Amino acid sequence: MERIEDDFLTEAANPDVLNALIAPIVAELGFDLVRVQLSGKPGDLTLQIMAEDPATGQLTLGQCAQISRALDLPLEEADPIEGEYALEVSSPGIDRPLTRPADWQRWLSHEVRLKLDPPVDGRVRAHGVISSFDGDTVTLDIKSVGPILLPLAAIASAKLVLTPRLIAATRPLDASGADETLESPEDADDDIIDASNDNDSTED
Repeated sequence: MERIEDDFLTEAANPDVLNALIAPIVAELGFDLVRVQLSGKPGDLTLQIMAEDPATGQLTLGQCAQISRALDLPLEEADPIEGEYALEVSSPGIDRPLTRPADWQRWLSHEVRLKLDPPVDGRVRAHGVISSFDGDTVTLDIKSVGPILLPLAAIASAKLVLTPRLIAATRPLDASGADETLESPEDADDDIIDASNDNDSTED
């Protein structure tokens, strides 16, 4: 089951309601839903739909438009968000967020930065290489510390680190348009993890 990011989530909508509405539509189009995130504040909300084509791991601009068009009417009819908001459909990009259990297996041996909530052994952030994943626990190899075990349920957000190895492992799309963002004019970023605080063992 994919994990829905709820950082900065307002009281305007329940993430489970949004996921139940959006996931089947994206799947019917043949795409995989990566993340649904509502951010901002009343009067300046953005509903971000991040998805990927299973064949490429990305979306073209045309595919973003296809998803946006398919969601317009269902979102209008269901009206799950109070007040005005902007609909944004985007591709995950190379340094993508890891939101589903399968992502951890897929990106073994790559670097990741993550936030922990609740903290694990006093640690609220971590930066290291994904060395193993058993479905419930991520083993992260941290430079100068070694491997640590992190329960998947404690990982609040995670994002791959852009490295030459990651770029080499990511198949580029043949056409331009990947990593583009399509914003709907109707009704009107990713979590940033401070690298200077990587592997911090104290709360902010």
